[in-house]
Formats: sequence, structure tokens, C-alpha cells
Amino acid sequence: MANKSMQKNGLLLALFAIIATFLVLAVEALTADRIKQQLREQTLRSLNEIVAPELHDNDLYQSCRLLQADALGSSQPQPLYRAFVNQQPSALAAEIVAPNGYSGAIRLLVAIKPDGEVLGVRTLEHKETPGLGDKIETNKSDWIYSFAGKVVRSEEDDRWAVQRDGGMFDQFTGATITPRAVVQAVKRATLYLNEHSERLFTQALPQCQATAENNATEANYE
Repeated sequence: MANKSMQKNGLLLALFAIIATFLVLAVEALTADRIKQQLREQTLRSLNEIVAPELHDNDLYQSCRLLQADALGSSQPQPLYRAFVNQQPSALAAEIVAPNGYSGAIRLLVAIKPDGEVLGVRTLEHKETPGLGDKIETNKSDWIYSFAGKVVRSEEDDRWAVQRDGGMFDQFTGATITPRAVVQAVKRATLYLNEHSERLFTQALPQCQATAENNATEANYE
């Protein structure tokens, strides 16, 4: 009897585990598109914040192309947005990754002028500690605004570090790892974008998937 009872309980537990797993997967599938849409809207808001309307007369999101470069912090191609005014290059913006945040990778958006001056940086996604590392968000702190107007002179530009490391950027009380990771990532990406800006404005690059899908949808309605 005891063995049968144990077997029955084991089967019930296995059944509940299967049902729970199915429910989790179903919720993920149902919310995946919504999450993608929210991320897209957040990226668009951030783009419009750091690349002002007067700096482009083209559709920034439709200009999205995929760029693969180690300097962007990922082995995967990252979105690159090219801004023009009267067909003249005015700004480059790229999604980049700071892989060494305190709680994992931090996704960022950085924009520069053709001369290398940083227009701005925004945080797109992170898992940093609430109350400490989350000060990279604009609604928690104005720290991220400190990148605007800065220029990376060279790879040896030691100003691009937190103050604890002798640099010009504040660190957070009790959380140096997060700002250090962000500063390093922005420096790396800014230097790359500046050094290759002329090519990046003209090079034929793969179209971002979301942009390609939107174009196909629009074409179907025409």
C-alpha cells in the first residue's frame, strides 16, 4: 500500500510539474510580442531623446542596420541608426552592451556626432541592484546625462574612467562596478564609431529584422 501511495503521489507531482511548465511556456509565448513591442518603443523614445529632431530629417528607425563589431560589446550584430539632414551625415547611434555589469550585461544606446562628440547615452535594459546600480536609469539619477558633450581622444584617454580610477565620471556610493562597466563600454563604442564614422554612414549593412518586417508589411498594404 505504501509503495502504491508513493507512486501515486509521485505521478501527481510529475503531472503538476508538467502543467506548471506548460503554463510558464504559454505565458512567455503570449507576452513575447508585447515585450518586444515595449522594448522597441523604449528604444524609439531614447533615440528621440539623444538625437534631437533638428539633427535628422530621415526616419531613424527605418535607417536601422546591423553592425557586428567587438567594440560594441557583443559577438552578435547590433542595431546601428544613421541620421541625416539634407542627405548629409549628422549622427550615429548604436545599441551596445556592457558585458561586465554587477548583475550581468547592460544594454545601452549611445549616439555621437560625425566629429565624435557624444550626443547622449541611455540605458535600455539591465539587472543591476535596485537602489544602487539602477542609478544608470534616467528616472533614478541624472548620472547617465554626464556623457553628453564628451569626446574620446584616444584609446589611452584615461579621463574615461570613474573618479575612483582617476577618471572624470562619478561612481555610485556602494556600487562602483556598474558605472565602471558603463563608462568602459561607452568609451569603447564611441571610439569605434568615431574612427569608422565615414564608412558607417555609407556602407551597405544588413537591415534590422524589425525594420525589414515593417517594410514588408507596408508593401503588402500598398
